[in-house]
Amino acid sequence: MKKIVVVGGGAGGLELVTKLGKKLGRKEKAHITLIDKNTTHVWKPLLHEIAVGTMDEGVDAVSYRAHAFANHFHFRIGTMTDIDRTNHQVVLAPMFDEDGQELLPETRIDYDMLVLAMGSSSNDFNTPGVKDHCIFLDGPGQAHRFRNKLLGKFLRIQRVPGVRDSVNIAIVGAGATGVELSAELHHAVHKFHTYGFDAVDNEHLNVTLIEAGGRILPALPERISASASRELAKLGVNIKLNTRITAAQQDGLETGEGEKIEADLMVWAAGVKVPDVLKNIGGIETNRINQLPVNAYLQVKGEANIFAIGDCAEFVQTDGNRVPPRAQAAHQMADICYHNIRAQLDGGKKKVFQYKDHGSLVSLANYSTVGSLMGNLSRGTLFIEGRLARVVYISLYRMHQLAVHGYIKTGLLMLSGSINRWLKPKLKLH
Repeated sequence: MKKIVVVGGGAGGLELVTKLGKKLGRKEKAHITLIDKNTTHVWKPLLHEIAVGTMDEGVDAVSYRAHAFANHFHFRIGTMTDIDRTNHQVVLAPMFDEDGQELLPETRIDYDMLVLAMGSSSNDFNTPGVKDHCIFLDGPGQAHRFRNKLLGKFLRIQRVPGVRDSVNIAIVGAGATGVELSAELHHAVHKFHTYGFDAVDNEHLNVTLIEAGGRILPALPERISASASRELAKLGVNIKLNTRITAAQQDGLETGEGEKIEADLMVWAAGVKVPDVLKNIGGIETNRINQLPVNAYLQVKGEANIFAIGDCAEFVQTDGNRVPPRAQAAHQMADICYHNIRAQLDGGKKKVFQYKDHGSLVSLANYSTVGSLMGNLSRGTLFIEGRLARVVYISLYRMHQLAVHGYIKTGLLMLSGSINRWLKPKLKLH
């Protein structure tokens, strides 16, 4: 029985291993294994909502072990440190408990076919002090850390007599994560006020959004950028453009012009890179942000049995542009990778990957949503905002849920979500 190993349970990896398990694992045509350093999956575009407490990840998170059991694949928790291409093995680091005692020694997992779907993390560009003083919204752990610090600041305003200080939050990087977090923070303050923090209101929240370029959302069309800027300005977000951060300190950020931006909480969302472990892993050449170059079939160049999908794959399109690190790209790559793995096993014909940009949407909490629809969804580019854009934005998450859970379970999740909006608090306060 062929052994297929998928490393990384993000959007693309989880969708791929689910489909492989249903089609091959259930019929015992292949032994499917997912490896991830975490025990649960959370859709990355929702991390800003977890960070401010407007989403309870305990409800939406997917347990890898339970999902593996239900979908006929196997799950191994661990962190990949190397690939032994000679012996066709993935090397996992030893695991230790909280007291530093070794739980598991270094482990090797055999593979016949390997898929690398490790996603990306924040790129601090080696800026001094950033790793020590800034929070990166790369996973639920960092989101929890931000929420706990935010709760602590608001609690002080609420409970200490005479203290009415503002909470100064600086967000470096005005891409989708930075813009959405800026809006979500103001949305959350209204809910904090409802749940006993009556001394806290928007006057106590100062959000500064910092961008090195000339406009926010630089990767998206200028019209989307302008619309989002207007909405953030209405909320009171201070947008600083053409501002380069040169260092981070405990109490703020230093700019290239020598200015000090004071902050109680700092979030770094200025760029992405693939985890350093992939840099020339197993002797495979990688690019400057550690991506693995892949061919038209998503195979790592020079390795017929190793595929790469999602943010960790460098796919150069026919026009010379690289596929952007977006959830829709990971979803499309997972579909093609699944087909090509089946074709390779059965001796069939592989499909060439072609990225289709269906547009971009940015959610400004409950205030607005702006974006554009492209490709099959409209003729040319259609700019949308407001309620229609919000519906489309939510539908992107539903598409991911459908790929992971199927129609029946996704429908039940939607129903339970509607019920929970009545039964549970609208803000996670712990």
